[in-house]
Amino acid sequence: MEKEYSTESNNLGINPGFVIGQLTKALKTYEEHSDAKTRQRAQAKIEKWLQVFEGIMLGGNEVGSRTPVSGIPQWATLEVVTGGFATGNLLAGGEIREHELKLLSDFSLTSDGNPRQTLNQFFLTDNGVSHLQEILATGRFEVEVPEEGALLVVAWLLGQGHSQAARELLEVIGPYFSKLRFYPIPTDQPCRFGSRVYLQDVESTLENLNKIRPNPRILAQLEAITIWAPLYDKTVSLFLETVEGVPPFLNEDQALLGGWPCQTFPTGWEERAQNLLDEYVEKRCVHQLCGKPERKKENFSQLRFYLQQYLDDSNLIDERAVKRIRLLLARYISRRGTPDSSICQEARERQVSQANGANYFELSRVVISRLEKYPLKSGIEDLFPVTDLINEQESQQFGPPVSTMIPVFLLRKIERCCVESIEILVRNGVIKSGETLAQVLPQITSDLRAAGITDPQLQQLYASIYRAFRRRRSLLLLNLEHQVQIEELPWVSVVDQFRHDNLPSQELATQTLREVSALTLLSFPHVIIPNKLLQELKALAKVSQLNLPLVNEIAADIFMGDFSNQFNKAAKQSAEMLSGTLYELYYGIDFKSVSKIFERQESDYKRFGRTPKISFAKLCEIRAGVEYGGWNVAVNGMIIEQQQILTTQNLAVLFQNLNLMNELKDRLLSMARGCFTWISTRLQQKSPSWHASLITFKNTAYAWRQMVFYLSLVSENDLLFFLDWAQDYLSQQPSVFQSQFHPALLGLQLAASEKSIESDRNARRFLGWTNGRHWLFGPEGSR
Repeated sequence: MEKEYSTESNNLGINPGFVIGQLTKALKTYEEHSDAKTRQRAQAKIEKWLQVFEGIMLGGNEVGSRTPVSGIPQWATLEVVTGGFATGNLLAGGEIREHELKLLSDFSLTSDGNPRQTLNQFFLTDNGVSHLQEILATGRFEVEVPEEGALLVVAWLLGQGHSQAARELLEVIGPYFSKLRFYPIPTDQPCRFGSRVYLQDVESTLENLNKIRPNPRILAQLEAITIWAPLYDKTVSLFLETVEGVPPFLNEDQALLGGWPCQTFPTGWEERAQNLLDEYVEKRCVHQLCGKPERKKENFSQLRFYLQQYLDDSNLIDERAVKRIRLLLARYISRRGTPDSSICQEARERQVSQANGANYFELSRVVISRLEKYPLKSGIEDLFPVTDLINEQESQQFGPPVSTMIPVFLLRKIERCCVESIEILVRNGVIKSGETLAQVLPQITSDLRAAGITDPQLQQLYASIYRAFRRRRSLLLLNLEHQVQIEELPWVSVVDQFRHDNLPSQELATQTLREVSALTLLSFPHVIIPNKLLQELKALAKVSQLNLPLVNEIAADIFMGDFSNQFNKAAKQSAEMLSGTLYELYYGIDFKSVSKIFERQESDYKRFGRTPKISFAKLCEIRAGVEYGGWNVAVNGMIIEQQQILTTQNLAVLFQNLNLMNELKDRLLSMARGCFTWISTRLQQKSPSWHASLITFKNTAYAWRQMVFYLSLVSENDLLFFLDWAQDYLSQQPSVFQSQFHPALLGLQLAASEKSIESDRNARRFLGWTNGRHWLFGPEGSR
């Protein structure tokens, strides 16, 4: 039966244009690149986006739902691509993997056409359960996706005498035995847990290092110095034997002086000349990286040409040719002396020494040999043995000279698997963004979430499942639905029965939450906290039993025209904290009206849709000066930006509930300056397109908002100091940028003087979204 596609939007209003755009981009990459790896990656993306497109058009994938793939429960881990679209693939499913084939072999299992079903059923036998209980006791297992921890939970329940709970869990997951892996990946070493973290494991670091290839330019240079330079010197020496008088040279005025070549030919000269040409041909057949010897304009190539010409017919070396040979010899001698001179020999020795020095490829082989001695699935506590100087044995095996240092380029790669505190990793530049911080934070939050479990084996298992769950990519959800929570996994909900919350774990989680929040704002003051990191902060808040109304960043292209009560609560906390401050004055907010916002009940969503009463969403529309109209991205962005202004996009919530002023009060001024310098630098970078410029405006406006928040908390003297500093900093920038950005700074100066921004027509309130041409573009046609 042929597939029938529809070009209409699906039943939830999602237009397939975004998916088609991603598919087109992948196809273009495939067509425009000849590199095999790039084409392979592009082909994989094409296949995934085709799956998404087919799922939407055929109705198999319900976009915007918590269960977008028909027949698949919400707890199953889906493959999710850019934009939050599910491809329909299951990350715990797919083709049989290498470790599964090994399990089949190790336990002498024969499958009846479905090896995954066979393995799942084996782990319910006495031998299978015993094996799971053994690896659970030793900790020698890995959980890549949450499903792989399910049968370990079953084995633990059976070992503790909770047979009924085990049976109930199996009733839920049993129907999916043929599709999903519910068993873990065996490892040689137990996984590590603790308060110190690493960005990536040794295995991933090795993969990155193995991608380093010899640099063709360096190899060509090495060939030029060790192969062709000596042959060039021999060619010059041969011609110098034919000179009468002193060798030709160029004086300070570049006048050509000295004797003339091709005047006298010693006995055996022709034979030695022919041997040299033959040697060149032999070596050229083997060494072809360096193209310089073949270039006709090169001195070496020209001298060989005249050498061959003389051997073919000495009469071909006329007066013009002799003059040319004389000039070529003079250039060589004036640059480095005659080939047998100490100056020339010392120069060649230096070149050989430099060429034979260590290169990145050779050094990467040394580092790889060192890393291979460590467990692959963990980080490294002490990097010194990996980063130490090259020893004699390594020099002989891989080539770098003894005592060579590992260069910074490789150190940066190695440091990614270093086990250290988050603070030190941020300080050392290993963690460079909030997104990266979100990658490592589950290593800590998993331990804190598991702290209420007294059984050490179950504690480690829960932590492993938690880390795997945090690697799940978020789905695109509509109608204010929320992402699947870890407690909704059937095997986790069973484990929660054995959790006992305790005060020490709550206090530790609160302290960790405070430290991570402060570190994030100090390290990346200009960036709003990314959604991935917010997930970890929410998880810490849950352990701390703090009810923080943290709000996610919403994408303008999927905005549904309404906000949940979480945004309302966050705005009210902001109003409580910032009423009467610079923030309220600058953004023209009446925080008293924010405190009166209607807080709708859950039933209101179902009964009325958009309530007629004044809601938070309506207030955002009024402030933006627009009305929600569906899929107008610019209008949606303007409404969302007003939400971010009113809620401070989590800043007020974190400062108030975690008492961050104690941590950051002495750093607020430097954080504000950091925002201003970043904004100035970013806006002056050339954008490749109009769309890229709009993204820049959005991100810099967000950074500006964070800066205004920090300045609202400093003293009056510090605020005045900042304004003087900012004016001076701007005056040092190019004049074009000064005039372009002056309206934004003027607006801030007016607000600081408790004057309305609208009182000066040259002043601007810096916002990132607009439904027309952004004022930062300047007058029409100026950019």
